Amino acid sequence: MAVGSKELASTELDTLEADRLVEELKKAKEELFNLRFQSATGQLESHGRLKAVKRDIARIYTVIRERELGIRATPAPVEAPAKAEKKSRSSKKDAAKSEAPAEDAAAETAEETK
Repeated sequence: MAVGSKELASTELDTLEADRLVEELKKAKEELFNLRFQSATGQLESHGRLKAVKRDIARIYTVIRERELGIRATPAPVEAPAKAEKKSRSSKKDAAKSEAPAEDAAAETAEETK
């Protein structure tokens, strides 16, 4: 996830766990430090980047504090999937073909419930 971009929206921050938020905060602070250093030495090309990173840091702090106060729900922990063995390209294509009918069935079920 790139810091200072549209990818770091508050809706995405809602899905991150506390450890991951702290990690993103550290990355953003490091980037802000580097940007300030570049600005001081005259090497900074994009001054708007400073503003974007500062906003990202504030956004992360807001999510962390809202979770402490109980305003924002903490996401349920997601178990990390076990690493699967590497598949050849032909098996990936076969897997994609087998998933397509399942998606069609799910779409039909959703239409029936309407």
